[in-house]
Amino acid sequence: MPALIKQPLSVALAFSLALHAVVLFGIGFVVHDPRKAADLLQPLQVVLVNAKSKSRPTKADALAQHNLDGGGNTPEKRRARTPLPTLNDDRQFTPEQAARRVQQLELESKRLLTQAKSTYSVVQEKNLAQQQESERLHGEDLVQRSLEIARLEAEIHKNLDAYQKMPRRKFIGARTQEFRFAQYVEDWRIKVERIGNLNYPEAARQKRIYGSLQLTVSIRADGSVESMEVSKSSGQRILDAAAQRIVKLASPFAPLPPDIRRDTDILSITRTWTFTQTDKLESE
Repeated sequence: MPALIKQPLSVALAFSLALHAVVLFGIGFVVHDPRKAADLLQPLQVVLVNAKSKSRPTKADALAQHNLDGGGNTPEKRRARTPLPTLNDDRQFTPEQAARRVQQLELESKRLLTQAKSTYSVVQEKNLAQQQESERLHGEDLVQRSLEIARLEAEIHKNLDAYQKMPRRKFIGARTQEFRFAQYVEDWRIKVERIGNLNYPEAARQKRIYGSLQLTVSIRADGSVESMEVSKSSGQRILDAAAQRIVKLASPFAPLPPDIRRDTDILSITRTWTFTQTDKLESE
């Protein structure tokens, strides 16, 4: 039994040695030229082209979807780097077209730059005009204010001058108590009453018209009458007119005495005159 097992093992060992000998002596090892090692190490490059040609290049630089033998616009060995496709695969620009395109782009850039400068200039001019207008209005406002102030000052001075030149007036009624005025007013009343009775209005006597009125008479320093005014009418035009006529007939009056003239230029006397039923003129 042991002798039977050793015989198959010997056969298997012999067969394995024979097989390894065939494999080792059938495979050879080849050493490549180092100068060609660079070509073997080149990576595989695939590009997309935007044109194609009928002829096939003898030595392709890269793999592409179409055959392209040349097709560039320069004799130098270059490759497009942009990953973007063209808008139209069938459209190719000649050098003249490219130059014109560049010129158009330059002209468009100059136009846009000129437009931007023009817009900026317009804005600057508008701002400058607004600033000048604001300054002009501000200046005109100052001038107008100065003129208004000057006008007001002139008017004030004019009013002061007019006020200073105005006569000093004194208004006296029937019940004045100051002696220097009371004596003069009483003398004036007596004279007017006397002239009035001598010149009583005939129309009032004939028509039996009676009534009272209030009359203000302003007398200058020299005794002349400056003005007359019916302060309160009698309701009868004949009596109002007759009272004023009597005052005119009685004027001029005595000049104002020195003690009155020291502070009075015009003395205004207001009295009530009554045309009585006995055809007499009396003062209250």
